[in-house]
Amino acid sequence: MISQFIISLIVASLISLMTTPLVRNFFIKRNWVEYPWEKQKKTKNATALAPVPRGGGIPVYLAVVLTIILFLPLDKHLLGIIIACTINLLVGVADDLWDLSPGFRLITNVLAALAIVISGIGIAFLSNPFGGVIDFSLWRYDFTLFGLPHSIWIVSDLLAIIWITWCTNIVGWSTGVDGQLPGLVVIAATFIGILGLRFHNDITQWPVIVLAGALAGAYLGFLPYNIFPQSIMPGYGGKSLAGLLLAVLAILSGAKLATLILLLSVPMVDAIFVIIRRLLNHQSIFQSDNRHLHHQLLRLGWKRSQIAVFYWLVSLLFGIISLFLNSTQKFYAFLGIFLLLFSFTWRLSRRI
Repeated sequence: MISQFIISLIVASLISLMTTPLVRNFFIKRNWVEYPWEKQKKTKNATALAPVPRGGGIPVYLAVVLTIILFLPLDKHLLGIIIACTINLLVGVADDLWDLSPGFRLITNVLAALAIVISGIGIAFLSNPFGGVIDFSLWRYDFTLFGLPHSIWIVSDLLAIIWITWCTNIVGWSTGVDGQLPGLVVIAATFIGILGLRFHNDITQWPVIVLAGALAGAYLGFLPYNIFPQSIMPGYGGKSLAGLLLAVLAILSGAKLATLILLLSVPMVDAIFVIIRRLLNHQSIFQSDNRHLHHQLLRLGWKRSQIAVFYWLVSLLFGIISLFLNSTQKFYAFLGIFLLLFSFTWRLSRRI
């Protein structure tokens, strides 16, 4: 199955690599661009760059969807994933052009998560860090629709919707500097794929391996156009698609939510810190500002490329660590990392 992972990664990379400049040029011709210096002028190392289009969600969507259709049978689960990705793409393109409200985007995030849950993907259980598993499949509501029996696993499905919506948003917050997001996604998807390869004899892990390769390849092909100085941004579609698919991969790979939390420790802690700070300041948690960790590092004088590499290296380090930890060890590892990163972020925000 390692060959399937590599092939899907290569195919998705080539699709993304070839379609990204086409989308970029199309957006530029129509003047659908953003002026980075308007956001950068609040930071110490602001630079006046050329106008940059968003639209990065289109090539990564094409790369992921075409690759999984090519290598996976179209069942109800795959159809649900494609529908969810399409919802994110349409909303992402609309946001690239007209800047939709955060509340509306959140509603569409929930709709995309619902499409996945309705297809039969949910969090039936979680590994208990203190031993055994936590079963969420006990509370079930059975009904008949169009003469066919259906079931809703209330806790399982609700937890999946919350998890997918959370990841869709917090991963999207890690796009503050050039190259930050795609590199992070490549690393996270690759490690989930590696964990899937450990259980390649289990046929339920084959779609995980292919999807992980497609996701890693899509953002790998996009990365050369997004590293500093970026010529195209991921846009809301590129951001939300990354978070959604990483969340789904964590569920499909056997409820390895702890693994993804560990891989995304920095954006996870940053998101929690930002939400707490906004609540304490009586601000809407959806109100964007320039107080994320990457903004703090910019004010310290870090270069944009250095911040991107910092995020990549931390994710890579935690990815390697996750390969050697069981569920209990991952729980304590994240607890320690959370306290360390939260303390670092808090001290940094008070200094600047």
